[in-house]
Amino acid sequence: MTEQYIRERISSLRIQRKVSEYRMSLELGHSKGYIQSITSGRSMPSMSEFLSICKYLDVTPRDFFDEGIEYPMMMEKLYDEVREMNPENLEFLVELGKRLH
Repeated sequence: MTEQYIRERISSLRIQRKVSEYRMSLELGHSKGYIQSITSGRSMPSMSEFLSICKYLDVTPRDFFDEGIEYPMMMEKLYDEVREMNPENLEFLVELGKRLH
């Protein structure tokens, strides 16, 4: 992973969430240009700020770095739903996934 990947991933996930750099910066408790400074390559977030960004974007750090997951926010929501299912509904979901794939 490169710094460029981190910048592009933050931008991509922010756009999926339909939030501006300005708004995201302020909601994370920073100046209005904070996210723009990251995505433009002028700075990188600290580890604690990176974790805050992940939480804000509703992604786990693992999913953030998984290039195979294009929509990690949706996957996390699906996982939250699946965790509550009984075995019968889980089996149904598995079969549905196979048919849709």
